Amino acid sequence: MTKNGFLSACVAAVGLVLGTAAAGAKEVRVYNWSDYIDDQILKDFEAETGIKVVYDVFDSNEILETKLLTGKTGYDVVVPSATFLSRQIKAGVFQKLDKSKLPNLSNAWPEIYQRIAKYDPDNAYSINYMWGTTGIGYNVDKVKKAFPDAPLDSWALVYDPENLKKLKGCGVMFLDSPEDLMPSVLNYLGMSPDWSNVKNVEKAAEHLAKLKPYVTKFHSSEYINALANGKSA
Repeated sequence: MTKNGFLSACVAAVGLVLGTAAAGAKEVRVYNWSDYIDDQILKDFEAETGIKVVYDVFDSNEILETKLLTGKTGYDVVVPSATFLSRQIKAGVFQKLDKSKLPNLSNAWPEIYQRIAKYDPDNAYSINYMWGTTGIGYNVDKVKKAFPDAPLDSWALVYDPENLKKLKGCGVMFLDSPEDLMPSVLNYLGMSPDWSNVKNVEKAAEHLAKLKPYVTKFHSSEYINALANGKSA
């Protein structure tokens, strides 16, 4: 666990995807990102519907995808990031949505719906559950104590090696997720965040390698509690 650190954090754009629930089942099995649904919401759902929720969590797309491609997961609903969605659809792990049973789709945000269609044409298999962006979480007082002139409004806080070096003693946590780190690094380096350009990605990887000596840990969920309880700034 880190001490007085900061982190690079993200809420990924995700698709809510229907699996193979048995007709009339009084149980729904859900596999979602950690910290995405309050436990009380699940209890309220069970009380209102009489349907038991079996709820498991993961903290990386790679873990989810490995389970999906292995087959027979037993899950009815899973929540991948949009960027992983298209190849999972091609792999045939999902069934199409019956939109006649989803009247609340009329409340979907059209712009986000269109963006998800880039990965799921016609939105046939998915519904957007959450949309966000990559950012930085930190304890202002602790960071300023270690680095009085820290550029708190800039990616330079975490992506300038000299800045990161000053915060090494505080403890630094980065997401263990290339799809979250790479676009922001590319943007910081003045390149398109679309990482389809191999040469640009190689440059971003070289830059990340310069930061590695100052990163305490790469993890995609520990930072939540570490920042909340003061063990990370």
